[in-house]
Amino acid sequence: MKRGAGRTHPKGEGLDHALQRKKPPMDAYRIVLADDHYLIREGLRSILEENADLQVVGEASDGLELLLLLDRLKPHLVILDISMPNLQGIETARQIKIKYPGIKILILTMHQEREYLYRAVSAGVEGYLLKEDAQQELLLAIERIRQEKGFLSPILQGNLEEKHKFLPEFVKFLLDS
Repeated sequence: MKRGAGRTHPKGEGLDHALQRKKPPMDAYRIVLADDHYLIREGLRSILEENADLQVVGEASDGLELLLLLDRLKPHLVILDISMPNLQGIETARQIKIKYPGIKILILTMHQEREYLYRAVSAGVEGYLLKEDAQQELLLAIERIRQEKGFLSPILQGNLEEKHKFLPEFVKFLLDS
C-alpha cells in the first residue's frame, strides 16, 4: 500500500495531494509575513500560496525578529502589521527602508486612523491595507506594489478622497497611482 494512502487532509484532500505542494518558479515574488498573531500569518500564507508566482519565504512575530530574518531571506516584499511586540511596525518599516531600501512594504493593519497612515507613508511604505479589506484586496495590493504603484485600502481611500486637496503630498501618491 502506498504510504499515506487512505488518510485525508483536514480540507478533505488526500494526504498525498496535501504533501505535494507546487514549488514556486525560480523567479517567484518572495514575501515575508510579519504579524504577532499566528492565525493571521497562516491565513495570509494560505491565500498567497494559491498563487504560483508568490512565495512566502519567512515569518516573524515581531519587528526585531523580522529585521534579523531579512539579511538571510532577501524578500521582495514584507507584509507588516503595525501593532507588534518588541518593535512596532512603523519603526520596523523605517529601519527596513534605511538598511534595505529595495524591499517593498505593505502595511496590513486594523488601524483606520489617519495618523497611522501618515506615519506609515512617511516611513516609506508602498501600501496600506486594512485587515478587513485583506481577503478581497490583498492580491491586488501586492500586484500594484510589484508594478511600482502605491496601494491604499478602499475604505480609507473613500474617506480620504473627500479631503484630497488637503492631504500631504506624501499620501497623495497612494490615491493617484
